[in-house]
Amino acid sequence: MDDGICHIKAEFLIPRIVEKPVETVEIVAPAEKEGKADDAKVDDTSEPPEKKGRMEGNAEEPQGKKKKNRGQNKSRTVPFKEEDGLRLCKSLLDGNLGEDAAKKCTNANCRFSHDLDKFLQLKPKDIDGTCYIYSTKGYCNFGVTCRFAGAHLDENRRNIYPEDFKPDTSMLVSTWLSTDLQHILRKRKYNFNKSTKIVNKFDRLQQEEKNEKAKSNDQENGEAKDDAEQKAEESKPAGTVTDEDVIKLRSAERKRIVFHDKLYLSPLTTVGNLPFRRICKEYGVDITCGEMACAIPIINGAIQEWALTKRHSSEDLFGVQLCGHNPKLVTYAAQIIAEKADVDFIDLNTGCPIDLIFNQGGGSALLRRQNVLKVMVQSCSRLLADYGKEFTVKTRIGIYNNKLIAHEMVPKFEDWGASLITIHGRTKEQRYTKRADWEYLQQCATQAQSVPVFGNGDIFGYEDYEHIRTKCPNIAGVMVGRGALIKPWVFQEIKERKTLDPSSGERFEMLKRYVNYGLEHWGSDTKGVETTRRFLLEWQSFLYRYVPYGLLERPPQRINERPDAYRGRDDLETLMASPNCNDWVKLSEMLLGPVPEGFNFVPKHKANAY
Repeated sequence: MDDGICHIKAEFLIPRIVEKPVETVEIVAPAEKEGKADDAKVDDTSEPPEKKGRMEGNAEEPQGKKKKNRGQNKSRTVPFKEEDGLRLCKSLLDGNLGEDAAKKCTNANCRFSHDLDKFLQLKPKDIDGTCYIYSTKGYCNFGVTCRFAGAHLDENRRNIYPEDFKPDTSMLVSTWLSTDLQHILRKRKYNFNKSTKIVNKFDRLQQEEKNEKAKSNDQENGEAKDDAEQKAEESKPAGTVTDEDVIKLRSAERKRIVFHDKLYLSPLTTVGNLPFRRICKEYGVDITCGEMACAIPIINGAIQEWALTKRHSSEDLFGVQLCGHNPKLVTYAAQIIAEKADVDFIDLNTGCPIDLIFNQGGGSALLRRQNVLKVMVQSCSRLLADYGKEFTVKTRIGIYNNKLIAHEMVPKFEDWGASLITIHGRTKEQRYTKRADWEYLQQCATQAQSVPVFGNGDIFGYEDYEHIRTKCPNIAGVMVGRGALIKPWVFQEIKERKTLDPSSGERFEMLKRYVNYGLEHWGSDTKGVETTRRFLLEWQSFLYRYVPYGLLERPPQRINERPDAYRGRDDLETLMASPNCNDWVKLSEMLLGPVPEGFNFVPKHKANAY
């Protein structure tokens, strides 16, 4: 069997057209020539130049020192940006209110438009269909700015409200970050005394352990044993101590969430947003986690970072993933989230392979900074225990391919207080290529005494799940990442123990639900519509990789298999299978209307790890 090839039935294959190559002259820097051959192997002619592999650094660097940027398209631009002057002030959202002074803007420095007539003239044409927000709530918060406003404006261009309407101060796009909290965080006035005390305690304990270890080494080097014992006795602290230092609270005694045998949706940067998690909940996932949030922006009150803590009511077991390099800052962020957001657990990212995070000492770099990591896990788990919440850890099997260390880390994480340990079966160097090493994950799971260990990597169907649970009996559950992005109904397949073959119409209805959830989350005005479109297109950069079950010559499809060009069973299915960004945009226009002038989309994730 050919490795990495997804075999399609012959009747659906598109014959390759061999064209005579066109000679071109290209000036290549000497340091770039070496990487050209490798780039050609993964090149897709249907992809725009921005999507193709690039090289870091500049031509002056020594040959062989440059590395290809993997996993992201770093030269992409924002697909659409609306000027503030063209956006309508919130005081005019309800439409033509005449001289109603109560609704006039009171902000003398307001940067938005206050000319309703001009705004309506410049506003893009409304999208056909019913306003999802209006049909759900009975009114639309976005009023005349809504791109579906025709469904809820009267003949005088006023927003329609139900007769029993009561003002709702909560916006659909609100987060847990209130204006008052944001002000306190930006002024550095939030009370972190509790976190500081806990971190300092574990810092002190670690320093004492270092001192004891140094004394033991001195003893081995020839110092008298009785003198060492006498000094150790003199160094012991005198007086009363708290119970938490004397009686260690084991994670087994603190756990309240039953993680065993649950399906866990991986924290997915950019694409793991709230609307996508709602889709996965509909297909049966048990545990959801927000996108990776960095500790420092959380502490600084950054709106975009706090948006990652937003939870939907359907998420009955929800957590937030934190990333950071400093124990005190990560503990501070955990305290704010525990106090202000609605979460069941907080997860620490010790596996992120992105160079920006790694070079700062966060993500997978924490695996080689174990003194820092120890204080971080101990402090956060102790802190969250006081709030009745769990602290979990997600990691990789190691940093380097020739040195796997996860089996050594599992007992340490358990001893430090983690309630759940999730391990991605690849190293930092592998990123998302190669197959996940589940045999090694089973070995890691056997090192835990009472804490559940989840495995992550290459789960793409119920056959994969059943195979893993049989092969790895000590694995307490599985986390699904890219498999859910490509095929979100994978959770339903696992629970029903069968392979599903949704039609193109059923998959289109799924996209329609996603769009509705996006409009509810990001808004139904022009900005909200284009934000929804952007994240739909980001998701489509993974969705197109799904090959319908009925087209497979050798089912089931594996996550690392790339198919030859093929046509679907109907035109819509063919469009959904296209690797071309322009076709993804066409698909979005079927749901969100035409793209604005100057719209340009390049996916953040290359999604080429076959």
